[in-house]
Amino acid sequence: MNWETKSLLVLVFAGIAAGSLVLAQTAEKTKEAARAVAKVEEPSTASAAGGHALTAEDLEAFLDGMMPAQLNREDIAGAVIAVVKDGKVIFAKGYGYSDMAKRTPVTPDATLFRPGSISKLFTWTSVMQLQEQGKLDLDKDVNFYLDFKIPPAFGQPITLNDIMTHTAGFEETAKDLFVADAQHMTPLDQYLKEHMPKRIFPPFVVPAYSNYATALAGYIVQRVSGKPFAQYVADNIFTPLEMTRTTFVQPLPDNLKPMMSDGYQKASGKAKPFEFVEAYPAGSVSTTARDMCNFMIAHLQDGKFGDKQILRPETAQTMHARLFDADDRLSGMAHGFYEETRNGHRIIGHGGDTEFFHSDLHLILDQNVGFFVSYNSAGKGEVSPRTILFESFLDRYFPYTPPAPGKVSDARADAAQVAGLYKTSRRFESSFLKMLTLAGEPKVSANADGTISIDELKAPNGVPKKFEEIEPFLYREVHGQDKVGFKKDTNGDWQFQMDYPFFIFQRVGLLENKYFNLALLIFGLTVVLLTVVFWPVGALIRKHYDKPLALSPQEKGQRLWARIVCLLFVILFVGWLLAISQANDIAGINGLPPWVLVFGGLGLICSIGTIFVVVNALRSLKVPGRWFWAKAHDVLLAVACLGLVWFLFTWNLMNFNTHF
Repeated sequence: MNWETKSLLVLVFAGIAAGSLVLAQTAEKTKEAARAVAKVEEPSTASAAGGHALTAEDLEAFLDGMMPAQLNREDIAGAVIAVVKDGKVIFAKGYGYSDMAKRTPVTPDATLFRPGSISKLFTWTSVMQLQEQGKLDLDKDVNFYLDFKIPPAFGQPITLNDIMTHTAGFEETAKDLFVADAQHMTPLDQYLKEHMPKRIFPPFVVPAYSNYATALAGYIVQRVSGKPFAQYVADNIFTPLEMTRTTFVQPLPDNLKPMMSDGYQKASGKAKPFEFVEAYPAGSVSTTARDMCNFMIAHLQDGKFGDKQILRPETAQTMHARLFDADDRLSGMAHGFYEETRNGHRIIGHGGDTEFFHSDLHLILDQNVGFFVSYNSAGKGEVSPRTILFESFLDRYFPYTPPAPGKVSDARADAAQVAGLYKTSRRFESSFLKMLTLAGEPKVSANADGTISIDELKAPNGVPKKFEEIEPFLYREVHGQDKVGFKKDTNGDWQFQMDYPFFIFQRVGLLENKYFNLALLIFGLTVVLLTVVFWPVGALIRKHYDKPLALSPQEKGQRLWARIVCLLFVILFVGWLLAISQANDIAGINGLPPWVLVFGGLGLICSIGTIFVVVNALRSLKVPGRWFWAKAHDVLLAVACLGLVWFLFTWNLMNFNTHF
């Protein structure tokens, strides 16, 4: 779980306790080895020329002018950038520091960074090596290669093609993705068996990014090759590519430990410990920028590096070709790489994030250019420095003017159709972390001029971007290139995809609408909290004026139980807040299972207690001569408690699932 997810969790539960409280088509599954390349807008004549020559001298002048200011502005300790072209390294340089206290400068060949999910590209390359050797069938049920079973769902098995396109259909998981230290690491097979997520989508239908599925592919590589996964990759990728300072091993080998950059939340803060990734085929690589150059060169040259060939040319070409898309008007998934079409070029690549390291790898295939960047700090988090950097790089060396938008008959009507709240397909479903789906629902708004805005998609200045319709239900950023495509699934419900093809967003109904749930939550907690607060206050006032309650012993008992239930509800929601707030480091979320059980039990007690609250309200209505406002309070309290029980049940705040 990265820092953004953890912070969001705290914000969600803070809002709950107070009571005021990132985006599929359902076509038939195909099993083509490759599909058509993404539709690329052709550069206009005016923009086809005029870019700077991509040379070492110009790159250095450009990046030396940009990077120091960016690091300072975003409070980032250090970064490293490497660019390759036509089989050669034309630029590799470090900026800032790998150790702020010692003022150790970043270097491209002797400073290790953690590129996070870019590690997946080594896993996918390993799979493709074994596939071309006939040892793996990408269309075969993965259970054939495993010593445990992925349970059946939706009447279809999971294949490696599903996994490599992030369409295996698994829900998101977080527990033990990162662990505190090497002592908490478990063998890969044990991790996979103990953390198997629920399948929430049919395979090859809805993209939903999955670290678990990638780790599963790594385990298949291990079993089929007969070597530990890290050793297989070292022998078959790192060694032939002369990547002598790259490893999946955790903790780092002794010869590499002194080269490891510290990670930071902000450069102005303290250095953080080495991050241990338990699902390590999905994100544990430590590497230098210079080593990553060799990997990029090999892929840009169809698997060839020097006199070594890590993939046959036809295998590399298949790996780079489109295999799946949720919307054929937008970027799709290749075999692990994802498309990121921009400036008139089809680009494939992958991003990577740990809590503190943030990286990107881009391959501009038709230009034989590769670009790698990694930052060792999260920074202020207000903008994406790597996105700004790469887009600036493209605009300088591959300038482009998007074609004029097409004419759409009624843009305002179309915008009104797609407006609403949406939930991400990359989500938690069966644990308390389902709350993140609710908290993270982006809102699509229809603007008066026929454009749309999505509150989560903002320009570097923090203002939401505007998107204009360029063809029916396909939108492009005004004065920009970002795209958003809307289409209906087989149920007739709207969904949309952004430029990232490994997840989509699906429109939610009323019961999942965050504003409806927020209103329900505020109402429920306000009523129970006021009831708890005025319980002793009312008693003191009655005692002062010697006005005891005119209730029978049975009525007093019912009233007492109702207030105890209210108190338990307050304890439950405040307890969730306190527990989440203690998860204040990278592995803190792993300590929550005992609290999940405690709160699950407390939620069950509150649910049973709500029966007494409802019975009390019904009896209160039947008591003749009782004060109207007392009856109104009893009814409101019953409705409030029922609403809170529904909220607890719907968002899994009392379900005892500790495998989140």
